[in-house]
Amino acid sequence: MKQRKEKIAMLTAYDFLTAKFLDAAGIDVILVGDSLGNVIQGNETTLPVTLEEMIYHTKIVKRAVTNAIVVADMTFMSYQVGVKEAITNCGKVMKETACDAVKMEGGDYIAETVRRVVEIGIPVMGHLGLTPQSINKFGSYKTRGTEKEEADKIYKDSLLLEKAGCFAIVLEKIPEKLGAKISRALKIPTIGIGAGPACDGQVLVTHDMLGLIEDFKPRFVRRYANMAVDTKDAFRKYIKDVKDKKFPALKESY
Repeated sequence: MKQRKEKIAMLTAYDFLTAKFLDAAGIDVILVGDSLGNVIQGNETTLPVTLEEMIYHTKIVKRAVTNAIVVADMTFMSYQVGVKEAITNCGKVMKETACDAVKMEGGDYIAETVRRVVEIGIPVMGHLGLTPQSINKFGSYKTRGTEKEEADKIYKDSLLLEKAGCFAIVLEKIPEKLGAKISRALKIPTIGIGAGPACDGQVLVTHDMLGLIEDFKPRFVRRYANMAVDTKDAFRKYIKDVKDKKFPALKESY
């Protein structure tokens, strides 16, 4: 797709029905992200998500998908400890979920892990820039790579991940010019989220683009629906109909 300059569309899913709708709509890649810690579990960060929880949600998503590539996030501390543990955990995710690939956050310090995991036959998507699993190191969710030193490191890390065998790299919340520079330099696709239009594809959290999350409004999210308002309105109408004895009607009864 990158070679023929066709943009790659990627969204998240954590359940069967959403995955089914995404696949039917023609999405290219479905990410079962550890963002489920935020939008499904209500946690402040992605760190509490366990490997078993990721496996559970990925199995559900994969069951609904016929065409899209399904990528599962490797959770915090499931691959950082060492290569042997990373291979074991990545293999566990692939075997138990039948997903198509895994995703890991980080640069030079995971390059060797990526190389070894890819070597045994597990496709790996990288993730650079704002890496949510490193939030305690960063201290905030601000844009990464705005200073030359960090921008240079992100760029060099992207080259290392490509060399290690990543088939694609997510670039999160970095300056547009840096996203463009990396996308031009790499043979593999870049998937941007707040990294500018020059990336080879784009990803958003589905709950964000559907307008289900009301208190999270970053610049990079375009809302394609307002489902929080519509859903609450439907709930209120149902409650009112039950209270007013308008539901169920006789024709809705057996």
